[in-house]
Amino acid sequence: MKGRKNGEEQPYIPFGIFKIRIPFIHYKIEMPEIWQGLLLCATCLGAIPVMTETLGFSFEVALTMVIINGLFYNLHVLMGDPVVPGWITPALPLILGFLGQYKMGPDRIHALIALQLLVGVLFVIMGITGLAGKIINWIPNSMKAGILLGAGVAAITGEMGIGGRFGEFPISIALGGLLSFYILFSAKFKSIKVKSNILSYLGKYGMVPAIIVSLFIGVLVKEIPVPNIQWEIFVPRFGEVIKTISPLGIGFPGVDIFIAALPMVIVVYIIAFGDFITSKALINEANESRKDEKIDFDSNRSNLISGARNIIQSIIVPYATLCGPLWAAVTAAVSERYKEGRHQMDSIYGGFGSFRIASFIGVSLMPIVSLLKPVLPIALSLTLLVQGFVCTRIAMQYTETNEEKGLAGVMGAVLATKGAAWGLAVGLILHFIIGSGKNKEMEKANELEATA
Repeated sequence: MKGRKNGEEQPYIPFGIFKIRIPFIHYKIEMPEIWQGLLLCATCLGAIPVMTETLGFSFEVALTMVIINGLFYNLHVLMGDPVVPGWITPALPLILGFLGQYKMGPDRIHALIALQLLVGVLFVIMGITGLAGKIINWIPNSMKAGILLGAGVAAITGEMGIGGRFGEFPISIALGGLLSFYILFSAKFKSIKVKSNILSYLGKYGMVPAIIVSLFIGVLVKEIPVPNIQWEIFVPRFGEVIKTISPLGIGFPGVDIFIAALPMVIVVYIIAFGDFITSKALINEANESRKDEKIDFDSNRSNLISGARNIIQSIIVPYATLCGPLWAAVTAAVSERYKEGRHQMDSIYGGFGSFRIASFIGVSLMPIVSLLKPVLPIALSLTLLVQGFVCTRIAMQYTETNEEKGLAGVMGAVLATKGAAWGLAVGLILHFIIGSGKNKEMEKANELEATA
């Protein structure tokens, strides 16, 4: 186990823009994140109903796809990206709407292949050219806040609004959500857990206690059925996946489908771009809290890894949720424990890497899959609610002037209700006609208004 001198980066093997870190060699395994990964794989398994309902796959085929996707999640920490990756979650309703335009069967699968392949290519282009890092610096803080605010509001309203999961599991989601917020973000909990070994131990596991409580409450109030635990070994259906889903088996989409997917590709990237902003903000917070480790987040590197995942999976196992650069809720949860000091977590890569290794193991074990199957929609809902909290919290930090706050609010509302393209357009227009409120003309106008 290689050590790390105070204030330096965690050791790695240099490989161009990538920084290869191997578990047990370049970072320690963190047991709290192992347990979180085993239970929060319930959210990863939430992709199964998306696959079965939208694409008509069997449960066994969909589970095989989740296992393959879980393996590729580990590329991020392995290649030096300090995040817990996930789906492009806010884009999911738009993606399902796009796929719904095609007939169930090969046509719909071809549409998904075209979309994911083009999204992957765009990620790679942004990473290779370096435009990803430049764009993050170019975008005004007010628009960054608007993107984050829109993503946060969309995540919460999607769960709490008409047709959301809250209407189906109100008691389980309400209690689980409140417990998640209390454990992860309550200043009072952080102060009292120092005095209690039990609460301190509970706090290490992030959202896990909330999911366990939701499972018990859901069964008790009959919102979900009692789990039927299956002890058999699941044999992945790799051959069936290649034959019936992969373009290696059903062929590649036609040019017309690629062209039809282009507008959606742009919208998906705009939404995913918010994840890069969130990642950078979360890592900046962690860097400020811990001076013993220098964490290097590179948006170009993150784009390249996310692009590689999307391209590879579009050819092997096209995935309806797509391959996003960040799972904001878990990244925030692990970061909160990391901030407590090196005695709690040696390196942030240990926390992120341990979580993704464990979640891959979890989705591969049938006893865990069958135990968590009833609580899958609730776990997904809790994740989205926490993601909404994190996005809106960080959005507030980006704004300083009243003008920036107002712009972010309007842009975020438009983005959440009308989509990414509309939100971006409104944000740009407002930025040019209002500005940030920091220039001398605005200061003079404010002074005159105050005098009057």
